[in-house]
Amino acid sequence: MRHDLVGLGEQRIGFKRHLRPQIVQGEAVYLFGESGVTAIAGTHVESLATLLDGTRDLAALLRDAPTDLTADKVESMLTRLAAAGLIGRRGTEDGSATTEASLAYWDAAGLDPADAVTATTTSLVSVVAIGDIDRDALVEALHRNGLTVTSGSGDLTVVACADYLAPELRDIDEAHRAAGTPWLLVKPVGAQVCVGPFVTPGDGPCWRCLATRLSANRKAEAHVRARCGQSGPAPRPVIGLPSLHATALDIASVEATKWLAGIRHEAQRSIWNYDSLTMKVTQHEVRHRPQCSGCGDPEVVARRAFEPVTLTSRVKRSCEGGGHRSSSPQELLDTYRHLIGPVTGVVQEIRRNEGGPAFFNSFVSGSNVAAAGEGVEGLRSSLRADTGGKGVTPLDAQVGALCEAVERRSGTWFGEEARVSGSYASLGGLAIHPDTVQQYHPRQFDDREAWNAKHSAFQHVTTPFDENEVMDWTPLWSLTERRHKFLPTGMLYFGAPCPPSVTSDSNGCAAGSSLEDAVLQGLLELVERDAVAIWWYNRTPMPAVDLDSFHDAWVDECREVHASLGRDVWLLDVTADLGVPVMVAVSRSTSGPREDIMLGCGAHLDPRIAARRALTELNQCMPMICGQVRLDAFDVDTRNWFEHTRLDEQPWLAPDPAEPQRDVFHHGYQHRSDLSDDIRAIQGTLEAHGMELLVLDQTRPDIGLPVVRVVVPGLRHFWSRFAQGRLYDVPVQLGRLDRPRRYEELNPIPLFM
Repeated sequence: MRHDLVGLGEQRIGFKRHLRPQIVQGEAVYLFGESGVTAIAGTHVESLATLLDGTRDLAALLRDAPTDLTADKVESMLTRLAAAGLIGRRGTEDGSATTEASLAYWDAAGLDPADAVTATTTSLVSVVAIGDIDRDALVEALHRNGLTVTSGSGDLTVVACADYLAPELRDIDEAHRAAGTPWLLVKPVGAQVCVGPFVTPGDGPCWRCLATRLSANRKAEAHVRARCGQSGPAPRPVIGLPSLHATALDIASVEATKWLAGIRHEAQRSIWNYDSLTMKVTQHEVRHRPQCSGCGDPEVVARRAFEPVTLTSRVKRSCEGGGHRSSSPQELLDTYRHLIGPVTGVVQEIRRNEGGPAFFNSFVSGSNVAAAGEGVEGLRSSLRADTGGKGVTPLDAQVGALCEAVERRSGTWFGEEARVSGSYASLGGLAIHPDTVQQYHPRQFDDREAWNAKHSAFQHVTTPFDENEVMDWTPLWSLTERRHKFLPTGMLYFGAPCPPSVTSDSNGCAAGSSLEDAVLQGLLELVERDAVAIWWYNRTPMPAVDLDSFHDAWVDECREVHASLGRDVWLLDVTADLGVPVMVAVSRSTSGPREDIMLGCGAHLDPRIAARRALTELNQCMPMICGQVRLDAFDVDTRNWFEHTRLDEQPWLAPDPAEPQRDVFHHGYQHRSDLSDDIRAIQGTLEAHGMELLVLDQTRPDIGLPVVRVVVPGLRHFWSRFAQGRLYDVPVQLGRLDRPRRYEELNPIPLFM
């Protein structure tokens, strides 16, 4: 007998039990299965098919075959059928309907039925029920599939709970990791029931990996529990139906049975959620976190911060849309799409903001931790202020929304970050003085309480910095001095414990398809906000940009869309002394009780990209004022802006009539093919102005998308930060003013964006 008959030997041979043959004489043999019909055609197939009823071994098949079917032909046909997974061996199992159905199931699963039955009937299953979950009901479900439940240690444990963040699961996870025993989670209560994942010690994520992702997506719950001095998940009302409860337990029993039979696939690492109200089943992937304190190396993030940031040659592969990138938007989305999901995703969702025309391509991707403040209003600000993306195309905007959400999550404090304890005075020359970055004027501290009470959290003024106060500091790599220097951790990570003298914001934070991509984007944001602040707070009229000179069909369509809404749109060139083109797009309603003036800012070495960035950011913000605008939904500064701002009262928002329009060639742009060359060019300009470029790599190992925070002490934020320096000096250097503004002459209106 030929060896390639998959070990059939003297076993009886027949079509797999999950297939029913039907012969159409002179045409083919058809095999009917749950997933479709397979046709087998060819000489002698019909004759052989009648013999494959599972009652004959190979010898009997050869004996009963028609005389024109030689042994070689029979063996050749059997080999092809076996290779196609259409035939298999038949044992002497009980022929009851229930048993036959079970054996057919294992055939359909691609397993040897006899081996599967042996594995499932000889394995032991442990059961753990947390809280008020009915353990007996789970045991009965397991028994229905022939599994043996033990009161001791088993080959697999099934754990039923009402919440996957139940504190008891930590101890269960640790015990199973110590024993090397896999376990399966099931939540059989609620209108939405869940089964999975399997947690397999030493192979894939542990429960702590799962808990980290789940916790990060429960911001409001965590806020309430913390304010009440409570820990663990908030108790929920008991919801459910008896049949729904039984369904979840039965599915968990099926999955446990498959696992013990030997079935393995990646989907077993997921949570499967069934929403009984909508009949929707969703999959939520759980991934290993290399920095996990349970199954990984919790020091990996901190170690990275103490390593140099090395920029390498990175050729630009995408120069359309809103920037120069090392990967195309589609490539980036395809690579990191798995990060999107409402349960275990880093990004809960990406959806179009339906306010205004679809042309705006305004997409949102969840809450904005950079907008968080104290108490319920702070929570509302965080949840209401969406992170989002903008773009010339929907794809550009979706990728932007993904990157911004990942940027915010990667820049959030988890406790695994690098830090050293000390004071500014004790760290000596290694520390960067926070005042060089936060840029508060001494006079701002005098009335900070009154100011903070009247303005949004974005305009918050801290307490004065104490050089002798001990706090946590985190290293950044100075690309200028080629060494590590330190800033307070509370300035670098959202939510990090810190004294009230320091605060964090998103300025200079960026995600990209490569480290170099991210550094360039963060650097451009710093340059953009510096130039915008210098223009805004000095209220100097700036020249218009001649949009016709771009010969850009998208720009032309953008103006037409705004005109269709009864709005004028124009572009200002607010480029400052650093030479990187920075533009501000302005849109104003020409009818109605309010002008609803909206802005968008953009910076890029290529003026065409700078213009597109300003216009796409303008479009991203436009849904705020499209349709029925509820001013009470905005923070106080935004509300005041829309209620009171008119162009005739703020003429500096309009193009300077004394300056000719600037065309696309005004800045003399020369294209470079490498992102690193662009970074070095801007770095050289900054250093020529006496400034230093620092980078903190905030990339999370479990996420992978490169994220950085770029810091340049001395550059200005466009929030209300009024310290002496560039804000006062640059307008005079550029000839915009004859003398520096005095503190009290600065624009009293905070930039509301």
